[in-house]
This record gives sequence, C-alpha cells and structure tokens, in this order.
Amino acid sequence: MKILIVHNDYGKYSGEEAVVDKMAMMLEASGHHVAQLRMSSAKVIGSTIGKIHGFVAGIHSPSGILAMKKALEKEKPDIVNIHNLYPFISPAALRVCKKERVPVVMTVHNFRLICPTGLFMRDNKPCELCLRKGNEWGCVKYNCENSLAKSIGYAVRNAVARINRYYIDNVDCFACITDFQRQKLIEAGFPAEKITVIPNSADTAVEACTNDGDYVAYSGRISREKGVDLIIEAARRNPDIPFRLAGAVRDTGLISDLPENVEHVGYLSGQKLHDFYANARFFVMASRWYEGFPMTILETARFRKPMIAPDHGGFSEIIGHGIDAIGMLTIPGDISTLSGSIRNLWDNPSQSRLFGDKAHRKLVNCYSDTIVSSMWNNLLYQLIQIKSFAYQANDI
Repeated sequence: MKILIVHNDYGKYSGEEAVVDKMAMMLEASGHHVAQLRMSSAKVIGSTIGKIHGFVAGIHSPSGILAMKKALEKEKPDIVNIHNLYPFISPAALRVCKKERVPVVMTVHNFRLICPTGLFMRDNKPCELCLRKGNEWGCVKYNCENSLAKSIGYAVRNAVARINRYYIDNVDCFACITDFQRQKLIEAGFPAEKITVIPNSADTAVEACTNDGDYVAYSGRISREKGVDLIIEAARRNPDIPFRLAGAVRDTGLISDLPENVEHVGYLSGQKLHDFYANARFFVMASRWYEGFPMTILETARFRKPMIAPDHGGFSEIIGHGIDAIGMLTIPGDISTLSGSIRNLWDNPSQSRLFGDKAHRKLVNCYSDTIVSSMWNNLLYQLIQIKSFAYQANDI
C-alpha cells in the first residue's frame, strides 16, 4: 500500500512533528510505501509578509491545493493521511482528494478542528466556548491568541472550514488519539461513525532502573499552560524533596526565582535525557489545558516510572482510576492536591514502584508500537475497501 502523509510543519520542531515522523517510520516498517507532502511555517516567524501570507493561506491556499494535486498525480497513493493543514496547505486541499477518489484519514493531534487555537484554553483554564456556541466568535471576543490579528485569522480560517464542510465532507475517518477527543468531535457535530481512536505509541523495551530515583521530574515545555508554575509552587511546599525540570523555556519568568530544591536542567536529548528519566522517582505534569496524548507519559512508562497529572482531558483515561491506575490524578489547577500527591508518592517508594510496573504493563498491552501499528494497518485496509465498494456502487 502507498500512503501519502500530509503535514504543515510548525515554526519549531514539536511533539506533533515527532509523531508524524514516527508515523512514517512505523508505516514503512509495516511494509508500506510512504510519500510525504510537507510544508513549513518557519518562514512566518519574524516576518510580517510571511504572517500576512499565512493569514490568507490558512483560509484558502492555491499553492497548497496545487501541491496536493501534484503529489496525488506523482505518487498515486492508495490513501492519504492528513495531520496539520495550517496555514500553507489549507483544508480546501481536501477537496482535491475527494475529486481524485483517494480515501483520507486524518490524525487528530489536538482540538484545532473545533477550537481556533487548538488548545481549548482561555485565561489559563479549559474553555469550550466555541464548541458550545457552534462558532468561532469567542476567539476574537476574548482575543485568545493575545494578538487581535492572530485571533481573527485563526477564527476566520476555522469558520471557513466549518461553513464549507471541508473536513466533514472530505475526510473519510478521523483518528483521534484519545476517547476524550472523540467525544468532543461528536459534540461538535462530526459523524460518530467516521471517528475512531488510535493512541500514540512507544517502544516497550523496558529500561533497567536500579534505584528508587533521586528526584521528582518534569519533562516538557517550560510554560504556564503546562502548569510549570504550579509544579514549582508544589516544590516550595515540599522543600525537602528535590525537583528537576527539563525542557526548553517559553516563559522565562517561571525560572527566574526558583526555590533551592528546584533545578532547571535545560533541554535534554540523547543519553542525558535517558539518564534524566532513569534517575527520577516519578514524573509530574500539571497542565492547565486538556493536552492531547502527552508522549512523556509513555516515555516514563518505558522506565517503569509513574506519573502524577491533572484529572481532565486525555490524562484521565491514560492514567486511569482505581486499581488499574498507572499513577495519581489530582484536581486540575489545585496546588493543595498536587502538593499532597507529590508528598504521598515520594514518601511511599513501594507505591511508586507498583504504579511504575502497572505503567509499563499498560504500555505493553495498549500503547506499544506493535499494537498501534496493527490498529493503523487494520484501519487503512478497511478504509480502502469501504471506499472502493462505495465508488463501485456509484459507478453502476
């Protein structure tokens, strides 16, 4: 089978790009031929002309539509896998696939189909106003991007896609990464029969860890929407527990006055990142927004490390409740429960090990590369069959 992966890269390499790249490798490992149509938003950063181009292209991109036509003509794929289309490909390009009778499956990484910012967040807390109202006006009214021009641009491009039914009419299947996402799309009017759930995945090779761990760890972007300030405040309340934060800094103010028991170790990769995971006792996330499917949870599971996270969005179903939980869930945004959970798990290393073992077991049973690859293969072949039968029936 030949698969065309379509993605508009963000200005800087992100977790979504990493998942797209992994998707290509996974499909190739399954014996498929993979071609890619990639554009980049890097030229928008710091360029007024580039930003204007991005504003217009996000609504309707002639160059993106042409690129899609050329890619289909050249590659002749059996199926197209869409990721991000904004701004330089644009949802209008989906009509080309429909016209050429090529089935389309879209990997849904975030909430951008129903929220202009993609985050479902406003004023540092979850916001579903655009979903409830059925339109994008809230993004402009509350200036969700903290730039009126940007908020208007994001709202307009989403409105155009919604009104023209670019996604609903031209995508054959939406592959959400959590059931929480799936339910939100259904609430927004997307056909339930067109939506499935295929999670992110990770290598299940367990990493040997010979000690209980020396610190509480966070790995990710250093920013407010990630709740890093909440983690730092929890550290202040537990001065005897060492904390280490790894990741690129977006909000410099967050690390300008760290308590003595908190160390920012910077952006890590390779062996340094491996050692960071291996030497932690457990990991903590305090995201104010729902997130999609944080890869950090799967990476910690590889090292048999548990996670403390907020009880909302995809976190709730990934970490779970009760006897099958692979970590601890806290009240979103609540410092007291976050601080208390950290103290509880730090003082009970045997509980941390138990959660860690369960985390690795769930990784093997639900989120392994092998299992997720099989889910994708089954879906792709099913879509091609269904589409083929539909076109044959229409041609009779």
